[in-house]
Amino acid sequence: MKSKHFMLVLTVSILSGVSCDASRHNYDSVEGLVLAGYQGWFNAEDDGAGLGWKHYQKNNEFYPGCCSIDLWPDVSEYEKTYPTDFRMADGSVAEVFSSHDRSTTMLHFKWMEEYGIDGVFMQRFVTSLRTEKGKDNYNHILTNALDASDKYGRAICVMYDLSGISSDETWMLEEDWKELQDSCKITERANYLHHNGKPLVAVWGAGFNDNRKYGNEDVDRLVDFLKDRGCSVLLGVPTHWRTLGMDTMSDPKLHSIIEKVDIVHPWFVGRFNYESYDRFIDHIRLDMQWCKEHGKTYMPVVFPGFSWYNLKNGVAAPLNSIERMGGKFLWKQVYNAIELGAKTLYVAMFDEMDEGTAIFKCANDVPVGESPFLSYEGCEPDRYLWLAGMAGKCLRGEMEAEAEMPERD
Repeated sequence: MKSKHFMLVLTVSILSGVSCDASRHNYDSVEGLVLAGYQGWFNAEDDGAGLGWKHYQKNNEFYPGCCSIDLWPDVSEYEKTYPTDFRMADGSVAEVFSSHDRSTTMLHFKWMEEYGIDGVFMQRFVTSLRTEKGKDNYNHILTNALDASDKYGRAICVMYDLSGISSDETWMLEEDWKELQDSCKITERANYLHHNGKPLVAVWGAGFNDNRKYGNEDVDRLVDFLKDRGCSVLLGVPTHWRTLGMDTMSDPKLHSIIEKVDIVHPWFVGRFNYESYDRFIDHIRLDMQWCKEHGKTYMPVVFPGFSWYNLKNGVAAPLNSIERMGGKFLWKQVYNAIELGAKTLYVAMFDEMDEGTAIFKCANDVPVGESPFLSYEGCEPDRYLWLAGMAGKCLRGEMEAEAEMPERD
């Protein structure tokens, strides 16, 4: 384990070139914004990060029959790509991108501007801060994303994911945020997202009843730390946070933590499909009512579909377990959230190929062989980027939200 001092030196050395402008902030609230989760966690051999095929691979291997992605990226616009052991139907080599490459991040943010996606929550898994390589990679990608947010005028916000840490590792989040805020001046960037007059920080993973090695007391302490640092806080909670049932620990402490934060962000991915979603409409309405009564902003999740067949060895769920239906499933969630009064939307996720929720450009022509891959069902590769942009227009009243998915000209 590296010392805290080493971590500080490492972070400053990587981000010291980041420029900032404390005189203005372009995004003062999440209201009116459609924001996507941005993983930025795909690596390739020889990309310079030294992490192999991270998040493409399974058991440190990436070859037909052994991978963790269900979607294959459309790499036709990438400046740099990497050959794999996978083959297309015509025998040609299938290639992928690396999130480590600056050109990759720039292209993704260019798409956000082109299609009208307002910005992203940069995922920062605390477990990856344990090692020099992990933190180095995260800082490199964050630096590129900050510069891309400047170039393309997109909002950006750090989202810490607590998954996988233990109670005695919460200090890593605290030290990391001190470095980003104090040494790197990240919150002074013009496009760093603010809310309620303060820079926003997201903490995801509070109250889940899936045997995590940290608890509500740890989350409470982290929220206090961030509030004491002058930040607004978004808290990522389970679907049934309000009733403390199902996927949520039956501990009322969670509600006392939520009382301290600014934004409530329940996780819906994988919880319903097109047909069963109707049963959640009243659930979301009651969530919004609770948040309104308690002075909290409610940020619902919308997602295009779900599939983690390759990641879970084909045993957890079938391929394409929650069908996209050409965008109809995503649009049904968008329409109802707006009709219920949502002021902001979180799209899960921009680049998540592992669980099949990506909205960025993915391929219809996919590799063949032992690993099955989804396509975009013949839809144009930018279908979901476009729909996310349409969601933003409806959210802001620039066009009328209708139950039927909009048609492209």
